[in-house]
Amino acid sequence: MSLPEEDLTCPICCDIFTDPVLLACSHSFCRSCLKRCWDNGLRECPVCRKRASKSSAPSNLALKNVCEALLEVRRQSSIVVEDQTSCSLHGEKLKLFCLVDKQPICVVCQSSKLHKTHDCSPIEEAAVDCKDELSLSLKSLQDKLNNLKRIHTTSTDMFKYIKTQSRETQKRIKSQFEQLHQVLHEEESARIAAVKKEEEEKIAGMKDKMKELSAEVLNLTEIISIIQDQLKEEEMVLLKNFKDTQEREKSVSLGTDNMSGILIDVTKHLGNLKYTVWEKMLDQIDYIPVTLDPNTAHPCLILSDELTSLHYSKQASCCPDNPERFHISAEVVGMAALGSGSHHWVVETGSNQDWLLGVASLSVPRNTEVSARPENGFWTLCFRDGEFRAMTSPPTTLTVTKPPKQVKVQLDYNKGTVSFCDPAGDTLIYAFTTTFTESLLPYFYTQCSHPLRIMPEKVLITMLRQ
Repeated sequence: MSLPEEDLTCPICCDIFTDPVLLACSHSFCRSCLKRCWDNGLRECPVCRKRASKSSAPSNLALKNVCEALLEVRRQSSIVVEDQTSCSLHGEKLKLFCLVDKQPICVVCQSSKLHKTHDCSPIEEAAVDCKDELSLSLKSLQDKLNNLKRIHTTSTDMFKYIKTQSRETQKRIKSQFEQLHQVLHEEESARIAAVKKEEEEKIAGMKDKMKELSAEVLNLTEIISIIQDQLKEEEMVLLKNFKDTQEREKSVSLGTDNMSGILIDVTKHLGNLKYTVWEKMLDQIDYIPVTLDPNTAHPCLILSDELTSLHYSKQASCCPDNPERFHISAEVVGMAALGSGSHHWVVETGSNQDWLLGVASLSVPRNTEVSARPENGFWTLCFRDGEFRAMTSPPTTLTVTKPPKQVKVQLDYNKGTVSFCDPAGDTLIYAFTTTFTESLLPYFYTQCSHPLRIMPEKVLITMLRQ
């Protein structure tokens, strides 16, 4: 371990020891410094005043070696500093800075062919300029580092959120399939019960018919036995009983042998079974024309599990800061981009008193606040403070006889129209006309705790016969 520099300093000259000597009291001094002290006074230690022996003080070789090593390090350092401030080619002082080659040069270098045409600055000015430039670079790099750290934090959050999303999505898929399984199970049970019921009815009918047949067989057997007995009687007895026997024979009526419709109607139970069940399931399953995209929803918007309704909450949810998400106001868009054709969807506004509905361009900014106007890529209808406004530039106040509980949004992309109607009476509220230049997304905004709900539509099946 190296000694501190103060331990290598002579107490008399306050400099690094030169040829140090060691007194009996363990104090060390430069040989020349100690000699000067003793020449002018008593022969004692200049530090502790303890009298020294008359013999010459011995050299402190260990201390001498350490001090010489320190002085050699200092000498080498001074040579390096000297080399750094002098031109390696000409030995002259580096007084200029070449602005082209970005290196310090001497006056001889400036006159050489290498730098003769280059702009140069005094070394002091160049140092100030370079420090300023490096400071700017440092700030830029620090900003990049902070941005990378932010991205890393966001990535970590997204990693966790993706796992949460996957778990919740699987849970919802399982729930919806359980509902479908329940419907299928109930339909299966009902159809099996119908087969069993028909089986019981058919068997009961067969039992009744077999009972009738048994009674007829018994009656007929009895009459045959009587006739056989009559044929064995004397002629006079046969003739006396002939009329009664003949009437008994005529009274016998054979049961019907018609067995039509007695079997299970298999076709009724199995014919087009899958299609029939599917068609029946459509009566219990709704089609939603617009599905909300949860990855775009502002943190204060709460979406339903089916992604068909939204409402505002002051308690922001924990979701990542992904680029698709609206960060400034409580907005969300639909999943599917609309780039051609006609589309419509109905939104139940109910008791919600603060909403915007319509369409927005695919490229509308998500991280800055912009007005929902056509010049910014929005074509919307607004309801706020009890007033309807078409969000034109400036907004157009609309007069509505009765505030609708539902609003139908109709988009004809090819014709360039976005219209809003009251579906109760199919009354037009307002219509925009423009030329669309990019795909559109269904757009929703609310800052009210009452939900906006996208209404389901019934599916109609049309059979094409060739």
